[in-house]
Amino acid sequence: MDQDLPVVQLCVAGMQAEAEGHPDEALGFFQRAWDTARDDYEACIAAHYLARHQSSPDETLRWNQECLDRADLVGDERVRGFYASLYVNMGQAHRDLGQLGSAHAYFTRAAARVADAPQGQYGDWNRFAIADGLRDTAAAAAADEDAETAVRWGVDEVVDGPVRELFSRWCARGDLKALALTLPAYLGYLGTDEDRERLRSALHMVHAARWLPEDEQAALGEVIGAAALR
Repeated sequence: MDQDLPVVQLCVAGMQAEAEGHPDEALGFFQRAWDTARDDYEACIAAHYLARHQSSPDETLRWNQECLDRADLVGDERVRGFYASLYVNMGQAHRDLGQLGSAHAYFTRAAARVADAPQGQYGDWNRFAIADGLRDTAAAAAADEDAETAVRWGVDEVVDGPVRELFSRWCARGDLKALALTLPAYLGYLGTDEDRERLRSALHMVHAARWLPEDEQAALGEVIGAAALR
């Protein structure tokens, strides 16, 4: 985003107020950003931050919908990288209202746009939020006879159980190296071929280093060799 835009500067000031523990002051900055927005692009930015400071789930959904609508009206490259996050926010808002079927649909749309999000911590945050949302709402999608959509994003259960067991053991003894190498790929797993290769590669790096106890080394080797990761 253009840091010289007054709307962006107001939102940056609002985020600083947030970080300093002044939510009312932050809301004031975001409201000023909304009031001074000159076009749909600027209104989209302001609405995104206003949605974070609403007092009810209904109002949070309303402002997230406003943000998404404005992005659709912009419709160019300036907002292309926004959509994964916008759909995540819509999914979370519907989830907070107990509308799990709608939430799952938005998390699915977010997964389809996650490649457009900037890489790095922001991209990882989107992946983690999408994967968490999809897992949380999968049962609702299955109940709506949309089981294929509900399950296709998750790690195959043949892999998931053993990997979770390994994570538990690594957490218990504080094996931060193993966790740091593997958790991002696991938490951001969305079921694509790229995700599968990313998870397999992360697990393989730990296996190849050979610092694990013998039984964990063997268990990890079985996971890496599982058909679900090939």
